Amino acid sequence: MNRTHRFTVPAEQSGTRLDRCLADLHGKWSRSRVRRLIDDQQVRVNNRPGKPAMTVEAGDVIEVSEPPPAPLDLAAEDIPLDVIYEDDELLVINKPAGLVIHPAAGNPSGTLVNALLAHCDDLSGIGGAERPGIVHRLDKDTSGLLVVAKTESAHHGLSLAFKRRNVDKRYLAVCYGVPAEMDGFVEAPIDRHPSERQRMGVVVGGRQARTLYEVQKSMAGAAVLLCKPVTGRTHQIRVHMAHMGHALVGDPLYAGRQWRNLADPRHVVACRDFPRQALHAARLGFTHPVRNVPMDFESEPPEDIRKLIEVLES
Repeated sequence: MNRTHRFTVPAEQSGTRLDRCLADLHGKWSRSRVRRLIDDQQVRVNNRPGKPAMTVEAGDVIEVSEPPPAPLDLAAEDIPLDVIYEDDELLVINKPAGLVIHPAAGNPSGTLVNALLAHCDDLSGIGGAERPGIVHRLDKDTSGLLVVAKTESAHHGLSLAFKRRNVDKRYLAVCYGVPAEMDGFVEAPIDRHPSERQRMGVVVGGRQARTLYEVQKSMAGAAVLLCKPVTGRTHQIRVHMAHMGHALVGDPLYAGRQWRNLADPRHVVACRDFPRQALHAARLGFTHPVRNVPMDFESEPPEDIRKLIEVLES
């Protein structure tokens, strides 16, 4: 049975596109999810069919008929998990690079969700049949800390905390070059790249995005950064660092061949052959959604990033 959602456009959203406005008003729907709903004629504005690019005005009434998620045939798989904390409500894992979060067309199995279904007694349907327990994501080749909900109450509380930006996320990154300022921020709107759909980019009219950064180490032609994304856009740190001229080492989408600019041949080889973006979710802090106590976790960078930094320091 479809679930009906009803929104009234607030004054601050007046003049914006329908798809962007609806994604902002709901808070948990991505722009792509909203567009699918619109294309499937599940969205009406003032009782008329909606179009993704149509402009909405203050007071307009948006009605959405949301079909239930089509369940995937998810199988529990005995995939080892590095669990650093667990209780009855949630668990925090240290995700390795290369592990996909949830099944999709290109990754039907071998994902974190498959591993979670084997690890937890009853995770089915928590937060939706397609992505049980998942409240936030890390890119496939980003390593580090991830929190997973085991109950509906934990899922709701954690989702709300992420939406309200009450979660402290810090990422360790290795970038090309050394920023001129030892600490600063990047504030630039992010949206899907207009022609290359796998990429995001700084796009005029995109969603507001802000990233704080601090230089931890300066090296010859590279730096170690601690980045704090204030917002949570797709590929945000990777896009923002590339935008300021300091793309992450190994980034297949945004770095290009910047290793050619390094003076030391050993540094060239280390950066050229690094197999992923050098990005690690090193710290995760939040208030427990049920017990209401502060939780704070840290994760040292994995061996590949440690070795990369060792070479660049030598």
